[in-house]
Amino acid sequence: MNTPLSGAPALGTHLAGGSLPSRAEIREQMDRAAFDLLVIGGGILGISTAWHASQSGLRVALVDSGDFAGATSSASSKLLHGGLRYLQTGAVRLVAENHFERRAVAQQVAPHLANPLTFYLPVYRGGPHGAAKLGAGVFAYSALSAFGDGVGHVISPEKARRAVPELRTENLRAVAVYGDDQMNDARMALMTVRAAAESGAAVLNYAEVTGLRFTAGRVTGADLKDRTDGTEFGVNARLVLNATGPWVDHLRAMEDPNAAPSIRLSKGAHLVLRRTAPWRAALATPIDKYRITFALPWEDMLVLGTTDEEYEGDPADVSVTEKDIRQILDEASLSVRDQQLSRDLIAYSYAGLRVLPGGPGGTATAKRETVVTEGRGGMLSVAGGKWTTFRHIGRTVLNKLETLPGHPLGRDAEPVSQLPKKMPLPGIANPHAVAHRLLIDRGAPESGIAPDTARHLATHYGSLAFDIARLTYERPELGERIHPDAPEIWAQVVYARDREWAQTAEDVLRRRTTLTIRGLDTDEIKAKVEEVLARRD
Repeated sequence: MNTPLSGAPALGTHLAGGSLPSRAEIREQMDRAAFDLLVIGGGILGISTAWHASQSGLRVALVDSGDFAGATSSASSKLLHGGLRYLQTGAVRLVAENHFERRAVAQQVAPHLANPLTFYLPVYRGGPHGAAKLGAGVFAYSALSAFGDGVGHVISPEKARRAVPELRTENLRAVAVYGDDQMNDARMALMTVRAAAESGAAVLNYAEVTGLRFTAGRVTGADLKDRTDGTEFGVNARLVLNATGPWVDHLRAMEDPNAAPSIRLSKGAHLVLRRTAPWRAALATPIDKYRITFALPWEDMLVLGTTDEEYEGDPADVSVTEKDIRQILDEASLSVRDQQLSRDLIAYSYAGLRVLPGGPGGTATAKRETVVTEGRGGMLSVAGGKWTTFRHIGRTVLNKLETLPGHPLGRDAEPVSQLPKKMPLPGIANPHAVAHRLLIDRGAPESGIAPDTARHLATHYGSLAFDIARLTYERPELGERIHPDAPEIWAQVVYARDREWAQTAEDVLRRRTTLTIRGLDTDEIKAKVEEVLARRD
């Protein structure tokens, strides 16, 4: 194990250009100001709504009882995709809309955070679909994307094996090919929080709702407790939006103890494995008529999953079980060779909860639609949707808020229809250009940022990577790797503390960086990260 840093003064270094307001300052602002909109819930749905609302000129406060994207929003399959399986149900318009949103995010909103990914859909003898059907399907899928990712087609097993050495070729008849995009979901969410804050929103994580405030029977705010130090405060707002995801009905019960359940939950579990060989494409393997299991190259690792089963427990207790592990490995074995599926290669596992409309039927075929309800106290609750359409969902919710009877948000804000349709996230830049600049600005790699670190910073921060690099120029020891087997450096920890609302070692290692997902969050590293966080002013 390396010893990354020995100088305590460097650990306490703050970024040039200032830091975020302190939690006390944010609490005071929330306690004293009158807000138009209080968004409760720091998952991507609440974050996106807060971003668009603040862009429209509304006074917005955003709070979450945990970390931003601390639950399901950082437990996805890391994909921006049109939804190939939706073609099976004839949802052609939905696929076209998803593709539009996917392309908007990947090309105009966050090209620094999204990466194109080629998918192989293997066709095995005796499988649920034939080669001709899947070939036609991927062609139609690419057509609905205006062939922006090339033309969906079919290739031979031999050609596919060259790109994916661990592809199982026994009884493999053909491989259908199509394109989508992937991302680091936690980083995408954090950049959206930053966009909301830069637009004027007051944002605070680890702020737990202890009660709702009422005026003349209407919900007009919330009482809160700062979970980092126990400080109690509150927020007054003309309108409260419940965007707490799997907890949406818990908050609705605070408004109305007799409120009927509005959603049901589906658990999706994933495994992250160390790779035994390079992968230049992902696998999307049909399990049955409706379900697909993924094997996704991501962050130099391999993500397998996902499961889809109804979940009735406490959302806070969702976890990966032995049954989930067996199911994921068994389903992956249809197309992935055994040597890549050894349990010894599992570095991490995670599970999240999909929010689905209440009602009968299996979760695998349920629509991933957004559920919007209004309580008797006027609180609007929204849940559901999918990562690919996060931008569209934020605009849709804001449009709903604008048209509520009585116009509780007033009429002075800019209508959502007048907002720029493709507002970019902070740091927007060509990641290849950013990585090149990071390398040439310091000359030879041995005197500055390593090539893999430069690429990692460029694809996780965009042009904001230069702020991190500047810190390493001032304090070279912060350019050291956190762990020798990962590209992240200690300057990112300081940056997470000062600019990205990180409060705990888990915030840094699981969501601001990829150390936890890589299985590299050792006790020594956790202790050093905690030391960095403790030196906030």
